[in-house]
Amino acid sequence: MSVERVEEEDNSGAATATAAVTTESLRYYSVAPGVRLNVRSGPGTNYNLVRVLPEGAKVHIYCQSPGTAITGPYGTSKIWDNISNGEYVSDAYVQTGTDGYVAARCG
Repeated sequence: MSVERVEEEDNSGAATATAAVTTESLRYYSVAPGVRLNVRSGPGTNYNLVRVLPEGAKVHIYCQSPGTAITGPYGTSKIWDNISNGEYVSDAYVQTGTDGYVAARCG
């Protein structure tokens, strides 16, 4: 997401600066076919289960973190994808097209 400075006129005709939030085009990645994927509260299997994604789900990856190594349809990976605030899935179940990072590290 990006923030742009926008000039607007108030009722008196004077220009005022405000911030307008614009949405970048989001890229979504497919979860492996036929998989109901566990979503955890952190980057590992030791974190609480938050919910389960249904078969055919697509996710946006906001950032990625190293965590528990998981073997899935797309190999073995220690990368965990942050798909929402406090929600992580193993990258081994997400078709990103690479074994490496596709987003910034979570910080």
